[in-house]
Amino acid sequence: MPVRFNEAKKITPVKAFLGKQISVDIHGISPEIYFNAQITGKIFITSRGSGMEQDSPWKDAVEDFFEDFLLICFPDIHKDIDFSKGYEFRDKELQKITKRSKTGTRHADKLVKVYLFDGSEKWLLIHIEIQGYEEKEFPERMFTYNYRIFDKFRKEVVSLALLTDDNPNFRPNEYGYSRWGFKMLCQYPVVKLIDYRDRLTELEASTNPFAIIIRAYLKTLETAGNVKERYSWKKRFLLELYRSGMKRETILAIQKFIDWIMELPDEKEEELNQEIIKEERTMPHLTSAQRIDRKKGLVKGIITILEIKFGEAGKPLSARTDKMLYKIKPWETFENLMEQLKYAQNLSEAEKLFDEVELQNQETIH
Repeated sequence: MPVRFNEAKKITPVKAFLGKQISVDIHGISPEIYFNAQITGKIFITSRGSGMEQDSPWKDAVEDFFEDFLLICFPDIHKDIDFSKGYEFRDKELQKITKRSKTGTRHADKLVKVYLFDGSEKWLLIHIEIQGYEEKEFPERMFTYNYRIFDKFRKEVVSLALLTDDNPNFRPNEYGYSRWGFKMLCQYPVVKLIDYRDRLTELEASTNPFAIIIRAYLKTLETAGNVKERYSWKKRFLLELYRSGMKRETILAIQKFIDWIMELPDEKEEELNQEIIKEERTMPHLTSAQRIDRKKGLVKGIITILEIKFGEAGKPLSARTDKMLYKIKPWETFENLMEQLKYAQNLSEAEKLFDEVELQNQETIH
């Protein structure tokens, strides 16, 4: 059973953890660092990196599923937006505005131009802050970024806060001050993801892609420090995702998020991958379109391996790979070929692998 402690500043002798796996949570659930302390006293560390990197998957999830995100987190805002006119992320412009902020080096996370159902060209900038830990200056930063955006674009600005930390008491929703009859107040809507613990049944029944993202987040909190439980839930989420019937691009985007937030030690990740592959091979419910998409992805992977390992000399095999796409039906064949190609020492060995696959396919047909 992993040993878990939350106080990153606490100093504990390495000898106390020899032979044990230790999960350390800093700032709630991110990053989660796994230590494998061997009998030699050496410690191997895997970390998700800096604070900006830790927030990046949340930013990607909001951008990839923006409409779904608003629908599940800010439904009153969602119903007023005309998505048929599209929307535009303006993050690069926002970074130029906020890079010199004295409230911290972090940039506002997402800035989106949207259109409303009012029959005019009116548009809003929705400024979204994604906050993963308690921060004293957070309300001031929300206010600062809001007025800087307004000053730049002279457009109505609505700031939203998505709080991904696990502190139930951290709920900043306003910033202001007053003196001598002057008063300034900036209030903004806040969504605290841990509040969705009371809505799990609703999330499980939802077809909204962002629902599974929130569920994965909640189970990450619940399984902190328990690798066995996290392994089980991650497997469940991935299989549910593969069997959902969602588009391939949607599945890959959600999988990317789940892989990040539900991080496991390397050996457990490999074990899970192998188990998922075995499970998928028994899934008769995949549609023809889904199987073709899966094969196309594997074909691209094979071609990439050939280019990396053999360069120009591997192009004839790349051409053979393309031709095999519709001739060979089982997508597992491409998966096995890709795995074997990783260990091919030279072009001759790779060619033999292709010959074996094509020969086996001919025997199957006859």
